[in-house]
Amino acid sequence: GFILLDAETFEVKGNWERGPETPPMGYDFWYQPRHNVLISTEWGVPKCLGYGFDPRDLKKGRYGRRLNVWDWSSHRYVQAIDVGEDSAPLEIRFLHDPNAAEGFVGCTLSSAIHRFYKTEEGRWAAEKVIQVPPKKVEGWLLPEMPGFITDILISLDDRFLFLSNWLHGDVRMYDVSNTRRPRLVGQVFLGGSITRGGPVKVCEDEELQSQPEPFVIQGKRVPGGPQMLQLSLDGRRLYVTTSLYSAWDRQFYPDLIT
Repeated sequence: GFILLDAETFEVKGNWERGPETPPMGYDFWYQPRHNVLISTEWGVPKCLGYGFDPRDLKKGRYGRRLNVWDWSSHRYVQAIDVGEDSAPLEIRFLHDPNAAEGFVGCTLSSAIHRFYKTEEGRWAAEKVIQVPPKKVEGWLLPEMPGFITDILISLDDRFLFLSNWLHGDVRMYDVSNTRRPRLVGQVFLGGSITRGGPVKVCEDEELQSQPEPFVIQGKRVPGGPQMLQLSLDGRRLYVTTSLYSAWDRQFYPDLIT
């Protein structure tokens, strides 16, 4: 559900949602009043997330898989869009153009970006437009390491989409002038779990010829991987954090904790 706050006093006014139907999970949301819609996402069951990522939780319905569509004016839950089992859709972004009836959502565990859009019939749908391939590795929890897309953002002119690939360690920039066919135009590694000299050995990689070098600033190796993103208003500077969630930080990047 959603908690509604007074915009001036920040006092809790109550729950925003109405009606008997609610989705099983929640996380992020974005709304577009001109299209009378709010769309929310799902991460997972909180008590499972609290102890870190456990592959045994997969295939048990403990991670989200839906985009949940709400009627903006009535505050009622009206539709669910399935984007795949254990996909864990997190950050959702409409295009900034208030007339645009489309946007993108980053799915963490499936390492995919889906475009969501309003159909001619007035319903909402989604299609996968970006897939970050996993790395075949040794020295990790599983034989394949997904990227874990933990944040996305769209530039104010709606031309570029940025995503943080938290486990692999890179930030990617896509030209989304054609929202149906994003085109990779930039990539930089800012740490991650597959850097050279670390405990993980990459055995097969569809994209890279070799493992990236560690990310070093002023002689100090930066732990963690790129996580939350913020773009300057002029689109010339991208700010990046490295921490995701304490239990997951401790599991994958213990140097962040110590």
